[in-house]
Amino acid sequence: MLSRVAESIFWLNRYVERAENIARFIDVNLNLSLDSPLGVDQQWSPLVNTSGDQSFFKEHYGEANVETVIQFLTFDTRYRNSILSCLKLARENARSVREIISSEMWEQVNDFYMMVKDASVTSISEYSPFFNEVKMASHLFAGVMNATMSHNEGWHFGEMGRMIERADKTARILDVKYYILLPSPRDVGTPLDDLQWIALLKSVSGYEMYRKRQHRISPQEVASFLILEREFPRSIQFCLLQTERSLHCITGGSQGVWQNPVERELGKLRSELDYLTIEEITKIGLHEFLDQTEISLNSVGERIFETFFTLEPVHV
Repeated sequence: MLSRVAESIFWLNRYVERAENIARFIDVNLNLSLDSPLGVDQQWSPLVNTSGDQSFFKEHYGEANVETVIQFLTFDTRYRNSILSCLKLARENARSVREIISSEMWEQVNDFYMMVKDASVTSISEYSPFFNEVKMASHLFAGVMNATMSHNEGWHFGEMGRMIERADKTARILDVKYYILLPSPRDVGTPLDDLQWIALLKSVSGYEMYRKRQHRISPQEVASFLILEREFPRSIQFCLLQTERSLHCITGGSQGVWQNPVERELGKLRSELDYLTIEEITKIGLHEFLDQTEISLNSVGERIFETFFTLEPVHV
């Protein structure tokens, strides 16, 4: 497979997944704001922090409130990681590999982009159902891809893009909740604290699956579920396992053995989680652990680029 094609499929899936996760963050925050006593800044600033682009937001918007944050994260075409910008980039990547992907995939990502573009003039009262439509459109794209595209190298590159992006966003939202969202340490263990942990679980569609395993909301158990659970499709460990499976299908490698920098970097990160407990993570510091995980995921992405997508110069 051409490196150009592999890279386009990788980023097509990564951008669609990114758009979905941003919609999840906003939708849950809109619902949480109906019951939360938090002030405007406390309620919406964490979403800007999740993006990692606080300087861009302050330069173009200033104060964080429901209108500015939603405009910034959803429709701002100047911001590369807004939902609209992500889907525009996904559509461009899909167009460049139309001969490789299925026609149904192209139609879905094109319809997805047009739906969000048309919604950019929608009134704020219609935002909440809109974000649910974004999530459903992303699910539909993933389902169409799984059902209509051969599960070959191209499919596995797409799966790696989706899973790496999902792991990164799970780490980011968990980190923001633990360190920023609560207004005071006095609120730990209060109904407000429980409400926010429930909102966090709902933002990754994990509330129902968590409650099937646990009868009460416990910050430590929620963190363990979203980091170490091997069967929940949005936990960091599950995403790494799936990424590694796809990587080995591409390279022909096997777990425990590495042949290139990607397999080494990813295998190291995945194996560390295999033997960690939530108590050890807490002892390290949840923020420090998640911050290092995000750095490691970025490093995995860089190794993928260097190994599969970069064109080596020809020496004569």
